[in-house]
Amino acid sequence: MSRGIRRPGRRALEVVALGGGHGLAATLAALRHVTPDVTAVVTVADDGGSSGRLRAEMGVLPPGDLRMAVTALCETSEWGETWRDILQHRFDTDGELDGHAVGNLLLVATWQLLGDEVAGLDLIGRLLGATGRVLPMSTTPLEIEADVRQRDLPDAPPMLIRGQSRVAVTAGIVERVRLVPADARACPQAVEAIESADWVILGPGSWFTSVMPHLLLPGLAEALQRTDARIALTLNLEAQAGETAGYSAADHLRSLHRYAPDLRVDVVIADPSAVEDLDDVLACAARLGARVLLRQVGVGDGSPRHDPLRLAAAYRDAFEGILGDVGESSR
Repeated sequence: MSRGIRRPGRRALEVVALGGGHGLAATLAALRHVTPDVTAVVTVADDGGSSGRLRAEMGVLPPGDLRMAVTALCETSEWGETWRDILQHRFDTDGELDGHAVGNLLLVATWQLLGDEVAGLDLIGRLLGATGRVLPMSTTPLEIEADVRQRDLPDAPPMLIRGQSRVAVTAGIVERVRLVPADARACPQAVEAIESADWVILGPGSWFTSVMPHLLLPGLAEALQRTDARIALTLNLEAQAGETAGYSAADHLRSLHRYAPDLRVDVVIADPSAVEDLDDVLACAARLGARVLLRQVGVGDGSPRHDPLRLAAAYRDAFEGILGDVGESSR
């Protein structure tokens, strides 16, 4: 039986979602409707806001994206949703606690007490009754640096920009991103989850600061090459102001192929409203070895947010191989 295809009476699919921030939270909110066996592997390069302050002061992993992921998987009960809201609560004061999320502080406390980031995340997951597990991509705090070319000076040499928060809002054209340290060790449990998965999901999310980092960390990149899992890429609903300003859907695929030319992708999930040139998207997907699944996955009000139930339906179709004529035409 082919991996990635669910059959009657078979165990639940093992799905690993890679990313960070709101994009990963959207994926997890959808996947919880599809399978109880979900593992989130989260970026650890944030250097802004509450996470950046805690990271700078205590040398810990930035907890914010990890907090968002674990709360997205909370139990759908009064207990789980109350604790979700507590962890998401931010203090609004005139003092040093201003802007800190309760969950960020609680995560750091568990790491200090237990001396183990994964054990701390598992403990918070049990508190929330989480469906699935949340893991850091590395237990080393990472930094993102980028070579950025100025839009109004295209012939000038690129500038070096350091820090996820700065790269995400750059007004220039991102030419190359890197992780520092480049040889950081991938979280062993994350590598194991990828290797044993039925499906791995990339995206949606901030392209260069949440999605691409997983392909730049050697241990994760190698696991993605070794795994028998099928790989799905969920495209964003629009280009992000800053790091991908002006990017088309096809540009995202070209960028992925540039950073990971040997990565095999099985299916690209895209909302029709976000596809400017379908032929270009199909051609770029084919170079990745992927078929295209066009589904309306955005919320109904037209804002660039994924609807959990619509995205869940798209994932079900992808996992079951229900791709239709467009998907077949990109082979």
